[in-house]
Amino acid sequence: MTRNVSLTRQLNTFDTISLVIGSAIGADIFVVPALGAKLLGPASLLVWLISGLIAIVIALCFAYCATYLPKVGGSYAYTNEVAGRFPGFMVGWALLLAEWFSLAVFPVAFTQYFLALDPSLNAPSQVLLKAVFIVVIVLTNIYGVGTAGKFNDLLTVVKLGPLFLLIFFGMIFMGLHPTLALANFHPFLNGSITNVGQAFVLIFWAYAGFELSSLPANEIQNPRKTLPKALLVGMLIVSAFYIVTNFVVIGVVDHATLSSSPAPLAVAASNVFEFSPTLAIAGGVILTIGALVSILGADESGSIGTSSLAYAMSLDGMLPKPFSRLHKSYHTPYVCILGLCTTAFFASLANGLSALINSSVFLLSFAYLATSISAFMMERRHAKGRLSWPSVTIPVLGAVFSLFLMTQVNTQQILTSAVLFAIGIPVYTFFSPKKEQEELKALFLSRDMTLERAYHLGEIFLANVYRHLKLQVYRKKNIQPPWTVEDK
Repeated sequence: MTRNVSLTRQLNTFDTISLVIGSAIGADIFVVPALGAKLLGPASLLVWLISGLIAIVIALCFAYCATYLPKVGGSYAYTNEVAGRFPGFMVGWALLLAEWFSLAVFPVAFTQYFLALDPSLNAPSQVLLKAVFIVVIVLTNIYGVGTAGKFNDLLTVVKLGPLFLLIFFGMIFMGLHPTLALANFHPFLNGSITNVGQAFVLIFWAYAGFELSSLPANEIQNPRKTLPKALLVGMLIVSAFYIVTNFVVIGVVDHATLSSSPAPLAVAASNVFEFSPTLAIAGGVILTIGALVSILGADESGSIGTSSLAYAMSLDGMLPKPFSRLHKSYHTPYVCILGLCTTAFFASLANGLSALINSSVFLLSFAYLATSISAFMMERRHAKGRLSWPSVTIPVLGAVFSLFLMTQVNTQQILTSAVLFAIGIPVYTFFSPKKEQEELKALFLSRDMTLERAYHLGEIFLANVYRHLKLQVYRKKNIQPPWTVEDK
């Protein structure tokens, strides 16, 4: 089943918020809480808050660039516009590597949560489970298995339902056991202050994702005002969701257990229902199933975005021509998907969660730095010397925050990422003379395909709930929904 997605009107602020939420939030909430708590204890909540603010500033730099260059491509396109093809390629290469590292995170996370269901799983079985996970991702991406309509709503319930239940009953648990909850928050800083930088790297990764948003600004009403508002509100919603979830998890699980748990939210659910052994087991199982579905869905969404970026670079003649080869029946870049997912599988075998996230954040931050500089250059070009304070402050802060994140990454991962990044130079040298494949490129950049990718963002995780709430408001106010979707 395929979709024909079109717009009945341009997207307003509320419509665009759902795309922001869908871009940023995902299964990261199942992965990162234990990593942050292990480094700082309850003080990690402050890092979640500040990381959200950093993400908002960097996302605003993307908004500035999108208003002046309303086309698909993100950091790759923006840098290419202000600095030329080689810098543009290197930024695109860095972003591709960063998303590739992120793809490798989720087989590891999936296996960790599966171990909560079956702790006896031995090492060879864990490798096999990761392989099965990758095969499912490859097949769903190549064959274009959609989750339209009611089925996607059901998946959203499976993903979010357990989390909302955990938050609700977790708050009740903390209210009924205030002494225990307060004890879990004491001491507030449970770790070394030297861990702050590493905590920022790991927690910021949960906010990343907005860089893969694919909607050009010319599909949005008054993008100069709408995009910043939507990004601000959308990222605040994401931040609030992350902080509340972490607050509950820290309040119901002691630091020693939380920092060592491979499935922290499942442990939290078991603790909340500890008054009943049956409910404790059931709560942990339900949360684990929700995590497994969410992680699988997150990796599927991530592989779609990453393969699209590689596909676009191949169409520009910057990567091997087979990367832009489409499946005859399903019209998906199957060579791209196979290559990225297979290599991500081997990366998941060689590295743990922290190492993969560190490498991803280092390369993402490089792309963010380039985007922040591009935002300043575009602002200066269009302002003709009359720059306003936000036009200067936001890009400068974006660049500073990006550099800060890069310097906090583990040294070994910086070296690994730098070596992989440097490989981009001979890749560019070999492929840059190749002729662009104009017809395929025109199809990829077409309005129809762009709208289809953008609509998908509004169906992901928390964005699906927001979309349904928004539609209820539109019905009451007799406002026409922006999206028209026909299943074929």
